Amino acid sequence: MGHGTGQESTHEHHIIPFATYLKVFISLLVLTVITVAAARVDFGALNAVVAFAIASVKAGLVLAIFMHLKYDDKLNRVIIGSSVFFLIILWIFCILDIFTRVGQSSTL
Repeated sequence: MGHGTGQESTHEHHIIPFATYLKVFISLLVLTVITVAAARVDFGALNAVVAFAIASVKAGLVLAIFMHLKYDDKLNRVIIGSSVFFLIILWIFCILDIFTRVGQSSTL
């Protein structure tokens, strides 16, 4: 509401220390190095699983800290959680597609 109406906003801003941002930034850099290293290793059919797992950890850090979801309202957590739930369902379909493919050999 406007100023002087007697009704104060109940939304509090949480100030995250610079050290926390720095730790998350360094973690994201380390995870990026792990992503590049994992791309050079052949995990076979698990390549996508490893890539999705690393990307999920990185996305979780960004959501929690940089988007302030860790300190936000419960409703926003439910909205993000339901989005992640449907993302997991789509991810499972992708993994099932990869695991159920029949190997083809070229005759060329």
